[in-house]
Amino acid sequence: MLANDLMTNDLMAELQCHGVLWDGETGLARKGGAGPSDHKALSMGSRTLMIPILNLASRESPYSAKISANEEEAFIFREGLQVGTVSIPHVPKFYGLSTEDGTPYSQIATLHGRDVLATTILQHCIRMNDPATACQFCAISQSLNSGQTIARKRPAQLAEVAKAAVELDGVKHMVMTTGTPQTSDRGAAILCESAAAVTQAVNLPIQAQCEPPDDNIWFQRLYDSGVVSLGMHLEAVNPQIRARIMPGKAEVPLSRYFEAFAAAVDVFGRGQVSTYILAGLGDTEDEITDMSERLAAMGVYPFVVPFVPIDGTPLAQHPKPNAEMMTRLYPRIGQHLRTHGLHSDQINAGCAKCGACSALKQYE
Repeated sequence: MLANDLMTNDLMAELQCHGVLWDGETGLARKGGAGPSDHKALSMGSRTLMIPILNLASRESPYSAKISANEEEAFIFREGLQVGTVSIPHVPKFYGLSTEDGTPYSQIATLHGRDVLATTILQHCIRMNDPATACQFCAISQSLNSGQTIARKRPAQLAEVAKAAVELDGVKHMVMTTGTPQTSDRGAAILCESAAAVTQAVNLPIQAQCEPPDDNIWFQRLYDSGVVSLGMHLEAVNPQIRARIMPGKAEVPLSRYFEAFAAAVDVFGRGQVSTYILAGLGDTEDEITDMSERLAAMGVYPFVVPFVPIDGTPLAQHPKPNAEMMTRLYPRIGQHLRTHGLHSDQINAGCAKCGACSALKQYE
């Protein structure tokens, strides 16, 4: 790796951990919702990263951004010195459209990173309203309460939006996640019907994301519906951290996750199954790297991202991840990926393929 690459990678890790104090209109950004949030997609050359600009950590960041006169770039400063330049994405064309019933396309699916369409099919989770079960980092209800999205996206709506996003904005793949319903399939059934509708309408690779269903037969059903990669997210790897941060989700034990990972790899193939690990929730560096090696060895891509404390959640005041920790973690995890023949470019669709929520892609 060249010295310039190391400098850029270190800056990317710094920006993702500290965030950026944004000067001016935020424009195209993501506030609340399922998964990592309070970000804005910014590109450094060919690399697009989701950088926090809307949370408390970003308001206290040593980094600031000043938008250029043409509003196509932003200059990144630290202590008055310019340290980088990023390009700002345009609002996608499909955001200007609505369904026949007047629902804006942007309330059905949104653009993530540079060329990924993402949707949360069910904007509700059985765990979210009870502090005894809710994931403390989750903001799935925020975007619904603010009117940014709708509670349930129907298959026909998703197909309509996906087709427009491909034709108007060149979207390359799609992520479908869902809040966990009170069914034993844990959302796999609605993912199946949604993926089937989209793949019938447009040629768009889809990653589905859900908790491990009770029956492994759902993996074949997801694959048969058109899903080409699957995410089942650990978030934290230490059982005690999991029980404290996500008490309801932790009731599904790690042993079940690993049974599900093995069964899913048998269906989707090595490298087509992935899991999020949020660095900064309390797991040690060794715990994260050891878990990453175990996952990579069985063909599961460990997508390690810096945790972003989201405003309005119980973890809003949680310390932001340490950038030095991330720059130590990434090379270790990258080595495990190389050893076991995994690379994000080989993934058919999904978060790890996009890579915008982490700098891990640069260390593969």
